[in-house]
Amino acid sequence: MPFVTRQLENAEGPIVASTDFVTAVPDQIRQFLPHAFATLGADSFGFSDTRAAARRHFKIDAHSMVVRALQMLGQDDKAGEAMKKYELADPKVSTSGETGGDA
Repeated sequence: MPFVTRQLENAEGPIVASTDFVTAVPDQIRQFLPHAFATLGADSFGFSDTRAAARRHFKIDAHSMVVRALQMLGQDDKAGEAMKKYELADPKVSTSGETGGDA
């Protein structure tokens, strides 16, 4: 049994992976996971700003992960509320990425 399967076999609910890189990286483990799986990634080039703004732009920040998990759980109303509450359309309000090269 693959290690990742063994580690997540008793997990409940969907699994959401997020990466600053292409979605192909976390998608490599999709076949080994026993649960619904979604990948959020930055599959584009040419966006230059703070790390937090880039993560919000590509919808790979923590708040975007929450919204995606709510969608996967069938909680579309709550996902819509979260999108508005966390202002997912505005990259300037993101707080994700305060470390890792933002200086």
